[in-house]
Amino acid sequence: MDFQHRPGGKTGSGGVASASESNRDRRERLRQLALETIDINKDPYFMKNHLGSYECKLCLTLHNNEGSYLAHTQGKKHQTNLARRAAKEAKEAPAQPAPEKVKVEVKKFVKIGRPGYKVTKQRDPETGQQSLLFQVRAGFKLSSGFSR
Repeated sequence: MDFQHRPGGKTGSGGVASASESNRDRRERLRQLALETIDINKDPYFMKNHLGSYECKLCLTLHNNEGSYLAHTQGKKHQTNLARRAAKEAKEAPAQPAPEKVKVEVKKFVKIGRPGYKVTKQRDPETGQQSLLFQVRAGFKLSSGFSR
């Protein structure tokens, strides 16, 4: 068969690739590109099952080879599921109990009840001079400020 007179073919090029050959070449290029950027061993959703095929635990999809799985990880379904899971985890994160804050002890004051003294303002009617009258109860100590 003469390939040089096909449309799009050049002399000595071996002819135009068929659709299946183009797809196989494209898949291989995608696999090589994905292998450079993604490490399958670190992917939490990658799993090889007992039948020898590969599964995406996030999307629950089966893949015949690593290239198919890697192409799936770049696809729309996997990306939307990743976004959905991230949104779900962000929503559930505040629901978890926050770490307890260190409690600061409140200073305890001795309650003294009624004061042990009484202060009264006075004014002398004859001279008009103002003064303060301090009346201290019998059991009250002025030095400590608290009665015992």
